[in-house]
Amino acid sequence: MASNSASQILATTKTAPYSKPRDSRFLQSRKPYLNLCCLSQKFSNDNALFCLPNSKSFLLAKELEERNSNNHSPTLREICQDHVPGNVLLPTDVQREALPVLFSGNDCILHAQTGSGKTLTYFLLIYSQINPKKSAVQALIVVPTRELGMQITKVARMLAAARHMDPELEQKSYTVMALLDGGMLRRHKSWLKAEPPAIVVATIGSLSQLLEKQIFKLDSLRVLVVDEVDFLFKSSKQVSSLRKLLTSYSSCNNRQTVFASASILQHRRFIHDCIQQKWTKGDVVHVHVNRIMPMPACLYHRFVICGRKAKHQVLLSLLQSDLPESGIIFVGEQSEKSKKSGQASSTTVLIDFLRASYEGPLDILLLEEDMNFNSRAASLTDVRKGDGYLLVSTDIVARGIDLPETTHIYNFDLPKTAIDYLHRAGRTGRKPFSDERYYVTNIILAEERFVLQRFENELMFHCEKLTMEA
Repeated sequence: MASNSASQILATTKTAPYSKPRDSRFLQSRKPYLNLCCLSQKFSNDNALFCLPNSKSFLLAKELEERNSNNHSPTLREICQDHVPGNVLLPTDVQREALPVLFSGNDCILHAQTGSGKTLTYFLLIYSQINPKKSAVQALIVVPTRELGMQITKVARMLAAARHMDPELEQKSYTVMALLDGGMLRRHKSWLKAEPPAIVVATIGSLSQLLEKQIFKLDSLRVLVVDEVDFLFKSSKQVSSLRKLLTSYSSCNNRQTVFASASILQHRRFIHDCIQQKWTKGDVVHVHVNRIMPMPACLYHRFVICGRKAKHQVLLSLLQSDLPESGIIFVGEQSEKSKKSGQASSTTVLIDFLRASYEGPLDILLLEEDMNFNSRAASLTDVRKGDGYLLVSTDIVARGIDLPETTHIYNFDLPKTAIDYLHRAGRTGRKPFSDERYYVTNIILAEERFVLQRFENELMFHCEKLTMEA
C-alpha cells in the first residue's frame, strides 16, 4: 500500500474536527501539526508522529493498538528506544528495517520505493541524536535541488514544532536552516556566526561556498544525510564537492552517515566504494526494500504511438478523456544547440498550445531549470494551493518533490533512462489507504517502443497500449 510522502506532515492551516473516514481500518485526526494515521499493520510513513494525549485520535489509536497487539508488530516507540512519544504508530517496511540499524549507530543506505517513508526514517534518527541545548550544527541534510530542499526544510520545522509541543520530550526548540541555491548567503553567514542552527538542509553548491570560506564548520556534526544520493553522484558538477564534504570537511568516523534514494544502480559496487573511499564506516548497512517491485503497485502504465506532429493533439485528447484531478506533463530539456539557434523550448511550445486549446478546469503551470528561483518557487506555491493543476515540467520535479494530489503522469517525451522513468512515475500514487489507480502515460514515436520495452524489463512493469480514435 502506498504511503504518505514527507511533505504531507506539514501543518494544516485550519483546525478540522475528528472525522471517521470511509475505510474502517483507518483512524484520522486533523489538527495543526497533529495528524495521526493508523492502520492495522502499517503506519502511513510521514504523518506527524505527535498527537495530543487524551485527544480522540490518541484514544482511538490506543484502542486500535490493543486490538492488534496479538500481531506483535513493533511500534515506532519500541523500535526507536523511546526517542518518540508512545502514540501507537506502526512503521512502514523501510522504517521497520532501517530504524533498528540506525539506532544501533550503524551507517545506512536507505534504498526503497518513492513515497515509502525514507525521509521520516532519517528525521527520527536526527531528532534522537541532536542536543537542542548545544549551539552548533549537529545534523546536515544534502539535497540535489532547491525545490526538494524547501520541502524537506518545511518537514524538519514541522517536526521540530511538534516535538517541542510534546510533554514527554524536552521543551527546548530546534532551529532549522535552509542553505539553498538562490538564497541570501550574507544572511546565512550572520546566522551561522551568531547562533548556529541544530539542523541545516543544503544544496551542495551553497554549502561548498561556506565550507571553503570556513564560515560553516562541521566539528559537532553527528548525522549527515545525502538524499537522492545517486543523482548527486552522477552529476559531474556536484560529485567533486560531495566527495570533499564526505572526506575532507568531515570524517565518517565522527558522524553517522545516511544515504537515501529509490534508485541505486550497482548497489554492491556503491557499498564497496562507500567503504573504500571512506564515505561511510565499514559497518554500513544496505537496507533494500521491495527489490522485486521498484515502483508502487497502484501505478497503471500505458503508451500511445503517434507521429511527432500529432503529439500535442494526442495529449489534448488524453486530457479530455482521462479528466485527471491533477497531472504532471514531463518534457525533455532543450539542447544547447537548440538554445543557441534561438528555437523555442519544447516546454514553451507545449504551454502555449495547452493555454490556447485546453478547456478543462485545471490551472496550467510551468516549472523548468531555466526559470529563475523566484519563478520556480511561485510555480510550486501555485501547485500546492490545493486547486487542480497541469504542471508542464522538465525532470526538475522528478526527484523527491511531493505533490500528493497528482493522479496522472504524462511523459510527453520519454525520459533518458529507466531510473528517470522510475522517479517521474513516483510523483503519483502517493496517497495512503486509497484504492485508486494512478496513471503513467507515455506518448511515443513508433521507433521509441523498444526504449519503453527496455524500461519495462529493467523496472519489471507492464505497459498497456492505448489506441486513440481518429
